[in-house]
Amino acid sequence: MKMNAATSEELTLDLSKLHTTVLGAERIRRNLSLESADDVVSWCREQITKSDAEIERKGKNFYVRVDECEITIHARSCSIITAHLISR
Repeated sequence: MKMNAATSEELTLDLSKLHTTVLGAERIRRNLSLESADDVVSWCREQITKSDAEIERKGKNFYVRVDECEITIHARSCSIITAHLISR
């Protein structure tokens, strides 16, 4: 994972707290075309722990860029807000 040490420690310690709402899960499935993913939170957790994941904290949110997507996580509540496809 590419990130600064503080960001790495912050998000890694809170991975067990990662969650989203029902509407958030639907939005992530739709945005990333993850119809087959039953557990969106587990899918996001796997993406975050990939060695090539780039994690950055901007204000109140973490932004995780990995493969072709960006996952937005509220830093304090560990709530996955959304995820989008990106081009690199």
